[in-house]
Amino acid sequence: MLTMSLAHQVHISHLFSHETKRLTLVKFALVLSVFVLYFLYISYKFGIKQGFLVALLSWSFFVLSTPIADAGFLFDFPIRLILNIKMWLSELFVWLFAIALNLYVFFVNPQLYQSTALLKIFYMLLSNPWPYWSIIFLSALGTFLSVYFADEMIDTTFHKDRVKYKRHRRLYLLVAMVFLFSFVFFFYYELLGSLGLTSLKNLL
Repeated sequence: MLTMSLAHQVHISHLFSHETKRLTLVKFALVLSVFVLYFLYISYKFGIKQGFLVALLSWSFFVLSTPIADAGFLFDFPIRLILNIKMWLSELFVWLFAIALNLYVFFVNPQLYQSTALLKIFYMLLSNPWPYWSIIFLSALGTFLSVYFADEMIDTTFHKDRVKYKRHRRLYLLVAMVFLFSFVFFFYYELLGSLGLTSLKNLL
């Protein structure tokens, strides 16, 4: 399995000279910048120790609850460059770590989810398997499709060469649209409860 997942070695110069690799590098720099700024803000607000846990838990929200591999990309991209391993494989380990982290926090330190509005939303999603875990399922499908496309970005030189993306982009768009609809429904459903409209909520 590991042998099948080894990719072509990426030369550093290609990150700047190849169209697709350059865009991937820019994406990584942007995601890393956002995470670092968020971590600095959270650390200032909660302190280094708790801030690190809150930031890590927030990172896991974007891993498990969004159909884009941006959060996992923080690890997938460097691993691809250094160890020459396909990003879909490293993303599997990212998901396993994110799931293990939330299992631990959910049962050992659940009050941590009350630290920020984002984590409160995450807690509602995790604590209601039906129907909200469907969001996690859609996120997994979308995430691994996006990682599949990201690997192709590294393996090609120009956008016109991205055969896999052209072949499966409609499927990805469909997953993204269903995910968006599900997430909007999730917010609407919880909003009814927060406003005390429980009778109407029970009818949905």
